[in-house]
Amino acid sequence: MRIPASEMNLPRRLWQEVAAALVLLVFAAGAALVWQRPLITAAWRGEVPALLAAKRQERRAEQFHGIPTPDLAETYRLWQERQTLFIDARPASEYEELHVAGAVNLPPEAWDRLASPPLPPDKDHPLLVYCSQESCDDALKLARRLREAGYTRVMAFTGGFREWDEAGYPVDIVR
Repeated sequence: MRIPASEMNLPRRLWQEVAAALVLLVFAAGAALVWQRPLITAAWRGEVPALLAAKRQERRAEQFHGIPTPDLAETYRLWQERQTLFIDARPASEYEELHVAGAVNLPPEAWDRLASPPLPPDKDHPLLVYCSQESCDDALKLARRLREAGYTRVMAFTGGFREWDEAGYPVDIVR
């Protein structure tokens, strides 16, 4: 039995294709290492959470430019003065469980109806929006929408309800 010449070259062609695939794989891995060097270095040093937080802050600064973001102490001072309306941007179920004392709920599904209560008719009334925690952007998104609706004194507390609650500040429950 005689084996055709085209079948005898099969292993050689197979090895050539495997070698070409390996060269491409090594090239792609090398390019990825060079391109993603900052991320790889941060991972090696255990700095990924800090890097992600910095990137989140950069994105927020660009996307939500001009919206003041008071820290926890300033937010509590505003709450104590009772001149600022606190708006909880979380879903109604979370608001009903616990929320900043005196806050009104404006859940995401109601954002299209910004003109309706609980918002004050005075567009210059100070508003402070918060959501669940620092990684949540809903407070900033709602603050931007309120600005677009004509409210002039809108702030967003990016620490969210979690930071407020963990600080032991006053909370309410819907009964």
